[in-house]
Order: sequence, then structure tokens, then C-alpha cells
Amino acid sequence: MGIILIIVIAIASFIVQARFKNKFKKYSETPLASGFTGRDIAEKMLNDNGIYDVRIVSAEGNLSDHYNPSDRTVNLSPSVYSGKSIAAAAVAAHECGHAVQHAKAYSWLQFRSAMVPVVNISSNLLQYVFMLGLIMYASSFGYTLLLIAFGAMIVVTLFSIVTLPVEFDASNRALAWLDSNKGIMHSSVEHTQAKDALWWAAMTYVVAALGSLAQLLYLAMMLFGGGRRD
Repeated sequence: MGIILIIVIAIASFIVQARFKNKFKKYSETPLASGFTGRDIAEKMLNDNGIYDVRIVSAEGNLSDHYNPSDRTVNLSPSVYSGKSIAAAAVAAHECGHAVQHAKAYSWLQFRSAMVPVVNISSNLLQYVFMLGLIMYASSFGYTLLLIAFGAMIVVTLFSIVTLPVEFDASNRALAWLDSNKGIMHSSVEHTQAKDALWWAAMTYVVAALGSLAQLLYLAMMLFGGGRRD
């Protein structure tokens, strides 16, 4: 049952990722009537929210956009930083939504940020401990390794779940701000397209969280479902 669930979620993840990439490509090729670049939009959104100590930088890579609370930077990929498309506007506003969360001490963002060091350790443990535990599952030592992996998986799963309200809230802040600034998006069609782009981006986090939860349940069934070999 656990394997079937993991396979189903893996297929759903593939479909969502493909759909998101198609949407992003489409909206990256849809020009923004106002002609604002992603950097212009990011700067204006930060200023409108009274945030003047966050830098906007161009980050290498595709879909590498993120907000870094440790050095207070909004990192935009080249296509977003210089882009004048619906996708560039939506992504730039979304990342600034995280900066607004930080400035306003949004509790879910604070919780997620506090988890990062533990999550990094847990992720590294999973890479090695889980496979070694499977290989040595028949022994008590192997079972102990899987218990450690189970604990690490709990942390990783919790992090992926906590990420959901953070991402949805950032998108809501972005869309509300874009809607209130008529000079950026000149029509309801542009706003709907931006909303669609952000919705599909959010869905990638949803399937990632479901995938982590499915793996956690599978590991729990393996450890506590009566199939242990001493």
C-alpha cells in the first residue's frame, strides 16, 4: 500500500512539474503591458512596504529565484530580473512577499527559518543512513539505522509541510499588492495569468509535501507494521 501511494504521488509530481514548466514558459513569453522588469517590480513592492534594507540581486540559473533572510536579499534569476513578462512580475512579487513576511515577523517563516540547520543535518543523514539501514535491515544495527532515518524523515516532512503556508501567504501578498497597483498590471487578464502562474508554482510544494509524507508513512509501516526481523 505504501509503495502504491509513493508511485501515485511520484506520477502526480511529474504531471504538476510538467504543467508548471509549461505555464511558466507560456507566461515568460507573455509581455507585461506596463513594461516593468522584475527588478522594477521588486524594488517598488519593497518600497511600498517600507522595506529599504533588502537588496535585489540577479542570481545564476533558471528558476533560482528565492529570498534569503540571512543576508536580506531578493535573488531573481536573469529571466525574472530583466524580464518584462507576466511570469517575471509574478515571481518578483512573490519573492518580495517573503521579504514582507520577514519584515513583519510572520510566524511560519520564522519557524521554517529556525528549522533550516536541523533540516540540513537530517537531509544529509537520510542520504546515507536510510540506504545502509535497508541493506542491514535483518540485523538490530540496521533496524537502529532505520529508526534514525525515520526521525530525520519526520524533520524533513515537517519542514515541507511548514513551507506550504509560507509559500501560499507570499503569493497572496504578491497578488494583493499587484492588484492594488493598477499601473503595473493594466487588466484583469494579466492579474489572472499571474495568479495562475503562482498557483501552479505552489502546487509543486504541495506534491513535494505529499511525497515526503508518503515516504514517512512507508518507513513507519516498515518499522512498526509487524514486519521487523530480529
